[in-house]
Amino acid sequence: MPRSDTATRAAELRELLNRALIAYHVDDDPIMEDAAYDVLYDELAAIEAEHPELVTPDSPTQRVGAPLSGQFQKVRHLSPMGSLEKVTTDEAIAKWADDVRKRLGTDEPVAYVLEPKIDGSAINLVYENGAFVRGATRGDGVQGEDVTPNLRTIGAIPLQMQGDAPPLVEVRGEVYMPLSGFREFNERLVAEGKPTAPNPRNASAGSLRQKDSSITAQRPLSIWVYGTGRREGLDELTTHWETLQWLRAHGFRTNPLAERVESIEEIAERVRAWELRRAELDYEIDGIVIKVDSFDQQARLGSLHERPRWARAFKWAPMTAVTRLNEILIRVGRTGALNPWAVLEPVEVGGVTISRATLHNEEDINRKEIRAGDDVIVQRAGDVIPQIVGPAGRHRRGTKEFRMPTHCPLCGTEVVKPEGEAMHRCPNRACPSRGLEALINWVMAAADIDGVGEQSVRRLWDLGIVRSVPELYRLTREQLMEVDGYAEISAGNAIEAIAASKAIPFSRVLFGLNIPDVGWVTGQTLARHFGTVDALMNATQEELVEAEGIGPERAEAIAEWFRDDDNRRLVEELRDLGLRFEAGEEERPVEGPLTGKRYVVTGTLERFTREEAEAALEARGAKVSDSVSSKTTGLIVGEEPGKSKLTKAEKAGVPILSESLLVQLLRG
Repeated sequence: MPRSDTATRAAELRELLNRALIAYHVDDDPIMEDAAYDVLYDELAAIEAEHPELVTPDSPTQRVGAPLSGQFQKVRHLSPMGSLEKVTTDEAIAKWADDVRKRLGTDEPVAYVLEPKIDGSAINLVYENGAFVRGATRGDGVQGEDVTPNLRTIGAIPLQMQGDAPPLVEVRGEVYMPLSGFREFNERLVAEGKPTAPNPRNASAGSLRQKDSSITAQRPLSIWVYGTGRREGLDELTTHWETLQWLRAHGFRTNPLAERVESIEEIAERVRAWELRRAELDYEIDGIVIKVDSFDQQARLGSLHERPRWARAFKWAPMTAVTRLNEILIRVGRTGALNPWAVLEPVEVGGVTISRATLHNEEDINRKEIRAGDDVIVQRAGDVIPQIVGPAGRHRRGTKEFRMPTHCPLCGTEVVKPEGEAMHRCPNRACPSRGLEALINWVMAAADIDGVGEQSVRRLWDLGIVRSVPELYRLTREQLMEVDGYAEISAGNAIEAIAASKAIPFSRVLFGLNIPDVGWVTGQTLARHFGTVDALMNATQEELVEAEGIGPERAEAIAEWFRDDDNRRLVEELRDLGLRFEAGEEERPVEGPLTGKRYVVTGTLERFTREEAEAALEARGAKVSDSVSSKTTGLIVGEEPGKSKLTKAEKAGVPILSESLLVQLLRG
């Protein structure tokens, strides 16, 4: 190919690949498949390797990174990067708004722009005639560290602005690490035997300060751009809102959730709504930034001690914290599974004091290098039980790897670990904890009885008043008043709630009976397929397999449970007490937007229990199964998913969906 044609082709490839990057990172609307992008990228790389003189600063091939020399150089920002005054209450917002009105004049209308406050690393990007020439950290606001080579590796930062470009503009933004990428990043650190990052903000800051930018290129970093500093030739922009639209039109990634409001009265409501939405995002926000929209009004309001009077940052409590892991204890579940949990030095996370956290199993605990006696990173998202991310720094002297006990801590029976399972189990069906946990499961999950919580059940158990589900339905108000926390009225209300729970659907009764491998979904499957408990009790293993999602092993376990005389007596006793043992109208398939779709849920979800996720899908018409097949529409995956389900999904070509995609499905 003649050199002129080669140069033309290189320019075409650069233009196409850069458009693809903007479509992917900025517009969230890819214009080509990853494989097609890779083919074009390889073609451009080959041309540039043969003709180095054709390499340009905005070429996508220049994002791969290379070792830097020496320390980071200090660079002065063209205009200062001031910090914002923080507020934490509605009253503080109202007081600030009053000050704004007084300074501008009480009759002058004021509009505001609200943007999520990204918990990342503030950076300043300098563009000359549309080309990215320099990028620096915020530093002290006057000067920062030049990290240009590292910033060039981030695909969401345009190396060349789109459209007509001004002679000079400083673009301000926040580099961050998505939560999904942060989890994978920490897992990689654990696999490499390195300390984990305490939170995404630290991870993004550390990634920006790598001496070898090829390392930064491997980190899952992105950016949200939120404004400009010094600029030339942009006099037509008179408001912050217009500036955000201009930035997006020129290839920058502005947050689509930013909004403009006409009055301060709307802000408090928006701030509360944002805090509820916080757990739905794939990036961490620690508050909301509120800015007066008009640049003219901003200039008249001015600054005090380098902090603008025209903006405030409403901050929430942090969602991660570091605290001491004092002890790892074991709880024996209703199926005999040994469940480890962490006793923590109390610490505030997300506005809630946390003193315990969930753990998974021995393998997971040691993979994350979690040890009793160490300082650990605790994370809480939304209202879910907090989890331990990993150790905060090096292990303390004397700490040891966690080992599951060899014998059940309650009954002394030797613990077993079935082949192919991650959990250790107590095989003793008469283990005292099984009865207690089964009772807790009935009250909290199956029957969901108002006014009777886990602690109440434990007290009733310890007092010997209630040791089985039938005894719960024979409980009297006088007996309940013996338990701490109950008076005459609260005890009466609880007894009424217990009586009302006799009306729960047949499927939920099956879920609460503690039948092996019968959860929320399988309970509904059995209720729909067999209709009555008599048909189910007398079903053969071959007849059980005919029900959707019931394999031979599960069928054998269900049949064996119903062959047990004690279990059959339990069913009859509960039936005599008035509970439902035949399918009702509500257990027929629901028509909805997901009718015809089939999903399987695996792993631990952050926003839902698995039962809640499955119920929400079924409420919208979907079928939910416990096993993956070629008919499965999607496998929804949380943390610690079942390996066999993932393998089956990959072999069958079943799409693997994240929890955030589940939320989108449920929203329609």
